[in-house]
Amino acid sequence: MSNFIDLFSYAFFQKAFLAAVFASISCGIVGSYIVARRIVFISGGITHASFGGIGLAFLMGFNPLVGAVVFAVGAALGIQFFTKVARVREDSSIAIFWSFGMALGIIFVFMTPGYTPNLMSYLFGNILTVTISELWWMFILNVVVILFFSVFFRKILYIAFDEEFARAAGLPVSLFNYLTITLVALTVVLNIRVVGIILILSLLTIPQAAANLFTKDFKHLLILSSVFAFIGTLAGLFISYFMDIPSGATIIFTLVVMFGLLRLYKQFFR
Repeated sequence: MSNFIDLFSYAFFQKAFLAAVFASISCGIVGSYIVARRIVFISGGITHASFGGIGLAFLMGFNPLVGAVVFAVGAALGIQFFTKVARVREDSSIAIFWSFGMALGIIFVFMTPGYTPNLMSYLFGNILTVTISELWWMFILNVVVILFFSVFFRKILYIAFDEEFARAAGLPVSLFNYLTITLVALTVVLNIRVVGIILILSLLTIPQAAANLFTKDFKHLLILSSVFAFIGTLAGLFISYFMDIPSGATIIFTLVVMFGLLRLYKQFFR
């Protein structure tokens, strides 16, 4: 037990713990929304499109998260526009932006002179290297997400489960779709350092799947998803530290194991 307590005396672990808290809240809330809307693979397209911005940032020499935000938000709005306005099939829009962002990222990284040592932390995550500035951005994102879902909870609920009813009721569905997809993009990008581009989709879906085993109420789902995400992220963080293995993959592995155990519990004991 003393070993666990001693870890919190290190500045890098304190930052990692805060990153776990912030990532759990934002991914728990936003992930519940994308699961309810059945737009999980839109999130995957946004995630992989952001790699183009990371590659451009390495090439031009500015903060990779800034490039990722620009590409992710652009991809999110682009997918929404192509699907709803240009009448392109949703899966085709996702595939276009997904492949375009990844292709650009690979080209930009290849054109970057020298070696890019931080690239792997963006692809596969490294929560132990989160910086103070990234924590501030994650904190701001959490405030925005909590306020947005608190103020517009009923409208979001209607749109998530019955978009046609929401339109008939006179709600500005298109505006909310653009706002929420932008929040999804920001959540994906600002949590990339926790588990990486390759695995962030799991952090947005596995805790929600676990929470769905115990509740069907959307409000309870938001809370329980965040709790499960925090437990899995923190447990994975401890395991990765003591076993000296990659943190991002360990966090996702822990979440999958936790989901399996909860599913068995629900099957045999409930």
